[in-house]
Amino acid sequence: MRFTAEQRHEDGVLEREFRLGEIPGTLWTPGDGPAPLILMSHNNGLPKADPRLVARARYTAARGYAVASIDAAGCGDRAKSPAEDRARAEFRAAMQAGGPTEEAYESFIGPLVERAVPDWLTALDALLELPDARGPVGYSGGWAALGIRLAVLEPRIAAAGFFAGGYVPLARRAEAPRVTVPLLLLLQWDDEGNPRQRALDLFDAFGSTQKTLHANLGGHTGIPWFELEDGVRFFDRHLKGRDA
Repeated sequence: MRFTAEQRHEDGVLEREFRLGEIPGTLWTPGDGPAPLILMSHNNGLPKADPRLVARARYTAARGYAVASIDAAGCGDRAKSPAEDRARAEFRAAMQAGGPTEEAYESFIGPLVERAVPDWLTALDALLELPDARGPVGYSGGWAALGIRLAVLEPRIAAAGFFAGGYVPLARRAEAPRVTVPLLLLLQWDDEGNPRQRALDLFDAFGSTQKTLHANLGGHTGIPWFELEDGVRFFDRHLKGRDA
């Protein structure tokens, strides 16, 4: 891992850009010794520099966590292959034509998750070798499908916070019963792109014995700011005070 830039913010958070082979990433740390690591993903169409993600990351780091985000293969600002560009264009055309079918979602989102997972696992290995980050590890992000896959594959992930605002492919929904870590699921009750019942069914399918659903009125981008505060308290319960 090679750090390429850094900035110390007024709240004490140290923000550093890094490269791990072809993987670009950002690490935010509180600057007071090793802290539990939280992997903070973004929607596959957004870069890791999206202002909403950066605000969430800085807030979380200021409260005692090492927070990392990457642009995994096929995501954010990473270079896209011709096949990926075609798939994305077809998906956008389907949206403009009245909304993608489930088949369109499956053919686009499913492979994207599979390509992203190895980069996140590679980043996790490298991040836990740094003096700034330690386990147990949390996952927090708007990309629930990716989080499900990582929680199933990676035993170092000890708690997860998901946003039920994106499409979860059938293969990942089938894996939901294998997610057994403490779980917090955020649901926007009037999310125009995510049928409410589908999100409720996903919550019911998770195998966790400690799982909480927070539902708020409003559309896809209307998550109240206090949910970020509640999310940090969720990770405080499950990541702090445990043996690393």
